[in-house]
Amino acid sequence: MQYDFDKIILRNGTNAIKWDGLDKTFGAADILPMWIADMDFEAPQPVIDAVVNRAQHGIYGYTEKPESFYSSISNWMKKRHGWQIDNKWIEVSAGVVPAISLSILSYSEPGDKILLQSPVYYPFFSAIESNNRVMVNNQLIYENHQYKIDFNDLESKLKTGVKVIILCNPHNPVGRVWSREELEKIGELCIRYNVIIVSDEIHSDLIFGKHTHIPIASISEELAERTVTCMAPSKTFNIAGLYTSAVIISDDTLRGEFKNTMNRLNAEAKNLFGIIALEAAYTYGEEWLEQALPYLEGNLDFLVDYFITKIPNIKVSKPQGTYLAWLDCKELGMNQKDLVDFFIHKA
Repeated sequence: MQYDFDKIILRNGTNAIKWDGLDKTFGAADILPMWIADMDFEAPQPVIDAVVNRAQHGIYGYTEKPESFYSSISNWMKKRHGWQIDNKWIEVSAGVVPAISLSILSYSEPGDKILLQSPVYYPFFSAIESNNRVMVNNQLIYENHQYKIDFNDLESKLKTGVKVIILCNPHNPVGRVWSREELEKIGELCIRYNVIIVSDEIHSDLIFGKHTHIPIASISEELAERTVTCMAPSKTFNIAGLYTSAVIISDDTLRGEFKNTMNRLNAEAKNLFGIIALEAAYTYGEEWLEQALPYLEGNLDFLVDYFITKIPNIKVSKPQGTYLAWLDCKELGMNQKDLVDFFIHKA
């Protein structure tokens, strides 16, 4: 099937946060909504068909997850990422951010240190602070138009008693797809200092050029035994509003602790249509994705070229993964308040 990604579908009036939340959030409704990480493409037709067919049944009672649901996840991981997982390793949460919070609660105590690598997706900060943990920042280094990990700083901070590192791969928002060498270094340090890895890999299907996504848990059994991998079809297939994510934990003890926390908080995802959509997306959505990726990369190429030729004092590097663009506005010489005002009212 040929998909038309040029098709314009108005989302105003559907309670879409991206569009209908502009005035409430920014005090202006006539701005371009580049603040929410979802696309304006229709989901793959097999996903639409599966949801519609189930909706037509007319009864939406409590629903269990069939074995085919779990197999769709494990088959996708094997086919797209070369990672062989067992269905029993999979827990299901109502999103990656809830899974990160559940992990923090499962593997640390109030007052413990949790490390992240900024600039990074802002809910990571609130997941740490709202659970009364201490945020430790391993600031990424911006060098030659690319972000890198400061491994000396990372080790100096991990050795202070950090319990959990929240890894973002591909990294939101800087667009880095961490290399095997970088992941191995992170893993080596986490093993040395007994740190649990919670890896947000929600953008793992959105990779461009020669880059390849490597699940950190796939590198070695030793690393897998201390890793919680958070995956979802939500970014890949534009179905974030269905709130269904996979949490992959091979170690029985870690998985048991996570499951106990999830049960204690009644936090397992049981969304009827989320279950249906995830299975359909991972089973039948690859054709859609293979057409979407070059379209997304074309958009990013256009954007980067536009800034280089039209707005050279705002720097942007093409991301290796994700459909996000991280703008360097330092040359504008504005403070944060003025920069926000500029983008909302003048840009």
